[in-house]
Amino acid sequence: MSRAVLSLGSNLGDRAAHLRTAVAALGPAVLAVSHLYRTPPWGPVPQPDYLNLALVARDDDLGPAGWLARCRELEAAAGRDRSVRWGPRTLDADVVTVRMGDLDVVDDDPELTLPHPRAAARAFVLVPWAEIDPDAELPGHGPVAALLAGLDTSDVERIGSVHGG
Repeated sequence: MSRAVLSLGSNLGDRAAHLRTAVAALGPAVLAVSHLYRTPPWGPVPQPDYLNLALVARDDDLGPAGWLARCRELEAAAGRDRSVRWGPRTLDADVVTVRMGDLDVVDDDPELTLPHPRAAARAFVLVPWAEIDPDAELPGHGPVAALLAGLDTSDVERIGSVHGG
C-alpha cells in the first residue's frame, strides 16, 4: 500500500476545470482534497496566477515511480507544454511525498526526488496540504505547521473548491 501527497496547479485556460479533471481522473484513490488556492507564479517567466490544491491519495499497486507516471499522465491529458522551464501550464502535478506501508520514501533520484526538494519552502504546497492533514510532516523537514510558521503565506488565497463554492 502506498500513500502519496500530490500538489496540483494550473494557470492556463480553465484552471479550475483542469484541476477538477485531474482529481476526477484519480478516482477512488483520492482520500482528501484541499480547497483551491490562488497563488502568484513562481520563477522568472511572467505569467498568470495559479490555482493550486493538494491531495492525499492511496493505491495498493503504485510505488513512487507509479505516482510519477500518474502525474505525467494527468499533465499530458491536460495538454501540458514542457517547452519553457517554469513557464505557464495547463496542469502541473508534483509528487510531494510517498509513504510505502509505514515508511516514508526518501530518495535523491534525479527523476523523482522524495520528498519534493523544494516543498519545504513553498507555501502554495504547504498551505493546502496542512488544510487536509493538519498533523502532516515533511520527511527530513518536520511538521508542515512548523514549516508554514516560517513562511510568508499572505499571497496564498483560498478561493473555493474543485466541487464549486
